[in-house]
Amino acid sequence: MAKHEFGIMDIPPTREQEYNTYEPEKYHCLSVEDEIIESLLQEFSVIPCYWHSLNREERGLAYCGITIIPPHSLKAFISVIDQNPQCHELKDLLQKAVIENKYVIHFGI
Repeated sequence: MAKHEFGIMDIPPTREQEYNTYEPEKYHCLSVEDEIIESLLQEFSVIPCYWHSLNREERGLAYCGITIIPPHSLKAFISVIDQNPQCHELKDLLQKAVIENKYVIHFGI
């Protein structure tokens, strides 16, 4: 079964960095089943994010790529998943990132 990976970035990204390598272990990522994320993609599609670099501002998740979710967008992601019981671990991770004012990295399928 395909999975998406989410992790908290301890060091904030810079404009010079490119994220093109699949390395969820580096960020101690949490796995979420693809069918769960796929069902939420439409709602995520309006939330400001970055794809692969802070130089590429987009909206929503890079489904098959790497997304950098800035701290100011985390509450919007939480509001999308808030009532989904299958997302409680992801919600906990996002809330921790909000408290710590950290970026979250997403590795798509």
